[in-house]
Amino acid sequence: MRVLLVGGGGREHALALGLVGDPAVTAVVAAPGNPGIGEVASLRAIDPNDPASVAGLAVEVGADLVVIGPEAPLVAGVADAVRAKGIPAFGPSAEAARLEGSKAFAKDVMTAAGVPTARAYTCTDAESVGRALDEFGPPYVVKSDGLAAGKGVVVTSDRAVAEKHAQDCGRVVIEEYLAGPEVSLFVVTDGEAAVPLLPAQDFKRVGDGDTGPNTGGMGAYAPLPWAPSGLVDDVMRDVVHPTLAELRRRGTPFAGLLYVGLAITAAGPRVIEFNARFGDPETQVVLALLETPLAGLLHAAATGTLAAHPPLRWRDGAAVTVVVAAEGYPAAPRTGDVITGADRPGMIHAGTRLDAEGTVRSAGGRVLCGTATGPDLSAARDAAYALVRGIELAGSHHRTDIAAAAVDGRISIPA
Repeated sequence: MRVLLVGGGGREHALALGLVGDPAVTAVVAAPGNPGIGEVASLRAIDPNDPASVAGLAVEVGADLVVIGPEAPLVAGVADAVRAKGIPAFGPSAEAARLEGSKAFAKDVMTAAGVPTARAYTCTDAESVGRALDEFGPPYVVKSDGLAAGKGVVVTSDRAVAEKHAQDCGRVVIEEYLAGPEVSLFVVTDGEAAVPLLPAQDFKRVGDGDTGPNTGGMGAYAPLPWAPSGLVDDVMRDVVHPTLAELRRRGTPFAGLLYVGLAITAAGPRVIEFNARFGDPETQVVLALLETPLAGLLHAAATGTLAAHPPLRWRDGAAVTVVVAAEGYPAAPRTGDVITGADRPGMIHAGTRLDAEGTVRSAGGRVLCGTATGPDLSAARDAAYALVRGIELAGSHHRTDIAAAAVDGRISIPA
C-alpha cells in the first residue's frame, strides 16, 4: 500500500511513524511534511489546503490511501477532491467537517441528536454576548465559531476578557462551564461502523497548574487510570452513534476520525467539542500504544469496510508526550532558532525546518514533542521528561506537570 499523508505537524509525524510501521505499507509520501517526517517518508512541497494540488499529487504518486491530518484541508474539501479521483481518503467531506469548522453547526447537530453537552448560545453582537454571559455567569466560556488551531477558546472569570474575545472573533458560541476532568476520545468511523481508540488527556493551558492562555496543547498521556470503567461504552452509545446517525440523516455522513472532547461532570460525560481529525498532541500517545497496523485500520474506514476489521490490539503500559514550545508561544512565537537533540528517538517534530546547511531550526510555536512509553504512567512520564531535558532551543519552555496529577492519584470526578 502506498500512502499519501497530508500535513506537516506533530500529529502528522506520529501518523507517519504509525504508517511506516504497518507491514502492508510500501511507501509513505508526505506533503509538505517536516524534517522528522522526512526521516521515514519522502516529502513533497505543496499547499496542503489546495484540494486540486493534493488530489493531483495522490494520482501522481499512485496513492492507495490518502490520510489527511489537519483540519484546514478537510474544511477546504481536500478529502472530496481525492475521492473524486477514485482514491480512498481518510478524512470527512467538507460538509461533514463542519463539525469542527463551525461550533454553531456542531451544537445544532448535538441538539438534534440528543447528545449531552453544555447549554450554549450563538452570538454575533455585543447585546447577545452580554445576555449569554449574564445567564451563564463565570467562569465564562467563549468559543470562536470558526477554525482557530486550538486557540479560539477563552475560559475566564474576567468579564472584560470574555467580552473582548467575543468582539475580536465576531461570531462566537458562549456556553455554560462544564466542571470536571477532560478526556479526548478518538473514534475511527466509516460513517456507519465506529471503533474507539484509547482515551487520552491533553493540557491546553500554557503554564503549570493549568495557568495562562489556551494553546494547541502542551502535552498528553494515555491511558487514563482514573477514568470510569464504562466511559467509552457510554460515550459511544450516547454521543458517537447518535451523532453519526444525525449526520447520515442530513445526507452528510461522517467518515474519518471523530474527535470527541469531553468533560466528566457530576452528571456524567458531557461533550465540550467535536473535531474532525486526530488531536495534537494526543495522537502522539495514543498511536504509541496502538499495536494494530495503522494503515489497514484507516484504509478500512476510508473504504467502508470497518465493520469487518479485526478488534484493535493495544500495547501494555502507558505513553506520555511533553511539548517543547518556542519563546513567546502562544502569543508571538519566535522562529528560526537552532535546535540540538531533535534527532533522538522519541522526538516528534511539530514545528521544525531545515535551513540551507541542513541545520534543524524552529519553525512554529510548538516545536517538538518528547514522546515516551513505559510499563506504567510514572515510568513513561520520567522517560518523556528525560527526552525533553536533552533538547537545546534558546528561550524554549515546557510544562513540568504533564500527567503528574494522574500519577499521584489527584484527579477526581465531581460528585
